[in-house]
Amino acid sequence: MQSLETQSLTLAYGDTMIIEELDLLIPKGEITVFIGSNGCGKSTLLRSLARLLKPRSGSIFIEGEMISKLTTGDIAKQLAILPQGPIAPEGLTVLQLVKQGRYPYQKWYRQWSEEDERAVHHALQATGMEQLADRLVDSLSGGQRQRAWIAMTLAQDTDIILLDEPTTYLDMTHQIEILDLLFELNENEGRTIVMVLHDLNLACRYAHHLVAIKDKKVYAHGKPEEVMNPLLVKEVFQMNCDVTVDPLFGTPMCIPHGKGRRIAAHAGKPHELVR
Repeated sequence: MQSLETQSLTLAYGDTMIIEELDLLIPKGEITVFIGSNGCGKSTLLRSLARLLKPRSGSIFIEGEMISKLTTGDIAKQLAILPQGPIAPEGLTVLQLVKQGRYPYQKWYRQWSEEDERAVHHALQATGMEQLADRLVDSLSGGQRQRAWIAMTLAQDTDIILLDEPTTYLDMTHQIEILDLLFELNENEGRTIVMVLHDLNLACRYAHHLVAIKDKKVYAHGKPEEVMNPLLVKEVFQMNCDVTVDPLFGTPMCIPHGKGRRIAAHAGKPHELVR
């Protein structure tokens, strides 16, 4: 059973078509990364998977159930989404932010419980934010703030987490920290993670399943080593590149052609290129 599936999905803003007749399977328990040029519909597709955007036509299924027939509360207990650049209300502490992840479970007849407390504690612990629980979100560094938001989505205790460009505006160190965290959540807890990334090399390094979007459709999908090649980069991003092997992880690594300063190749055998 796939955790998320679309059938003949068409998405639009007004008269502008964004995604057309899309059939897509998101593997359960894996990390799926959407890649594509700016404006190709990656974020729009992610929003539609969380039912934040109503399809023009077609259907989306979560665990075999059509999401249009589920209540908002039911969806919130199965799927969490972290949009790009979320903003916390002024004066909110990390603990208060993370507690908001438990709102789908609050009812008039069921107030804050030990289960809620455990979920919040686990989320803070898993993201390394326990020591910062009383800090104001506004006072955190970019990487810490992103960890706080991820902790909130973890407190929601869903099997599926959607993230729209979770590394945007972060320096390289914090990008790796966030992606390592998401990788560990997938490895240790089996969470299905779907995210949009712009960095092709990081996408190849962390994804089990890569989905390249072009011209309102899926251009290619599969394991990074199966789909990432110079032709894909040329067709999807209009950029010439070589694709070699990451010497540390063995995943595809794109080397873009450009007009930068060229230097003589280092001595020794070059890495094998993927043609």
